Amino acid sequence: MEPFLSNLTKKKIILASNSPRRQELLKGLGIDFEVRVNTVDETIPKDIQAEYVAAYLSKLKSESFTEKLIENEILITSDTVVIADGHVLGKPNTEEEAFDMLKSLSGSSHSVMTAVTFRDKSRQITLEDETKVTFRFLEEEEIWHYIRHYKPMDKAGAYGIQEWIGFMGVERIEGSYYNVMGFPLHLVYAQLKKW
Repeated sequence: MEPFLSNLTKKKIILASNSPRRQELLKGLGIDFEVRVNTVDETIPKDIQAEYVAAYLSKLKSESFTEKLIENEILITSDTVVIADGHVLGKPNTEEEAFDMLKSLSGSSHSVMTAVTFRDKSRQITLEDETKVTFRFLEEEEIWHYIRHYKPMDKAGAYGIQEWIGFMGVERIEGSYYNVMGFPLHLVYAQLKKW
């Protein structure tokens, strides 16, 4: 454990996420944790506004965690959504859907919202972060190259900023890069430091 997080030495951190990116990023903070995941129905209610979806899903994952937390355990759940023109772009189900998502993001700006929920035996808090991402115009051949070689089916908005399409396609970001990867580390670190 990093010396700046000495308050966590007697805590057990549980990351409820199968995301290899979130696991890698949390490791980067020097935090010891274990991964425990439940299956959650991530159906979004029709009446929820796009900007509240990430927080809704992050809280849902936390509240759906079936194991009872014991003293000194801290559960972390998270969710990331891409919002373009007021609509949530989730994870694509097919390559064609991934293509349509990326085509809609081409040559324009969109928001990436990530919410992180922290819960222990007695309290729960959800934090959110937003980053604006601008793509240059993407040629159709470039989009198909990315889909076929990088398989973005497990990513909100059908892309990973840390992959080829991010290298060549992202013109500008306003906000946290790690938020776009799915885990706003500055917020996670600050919250754990004062927990």
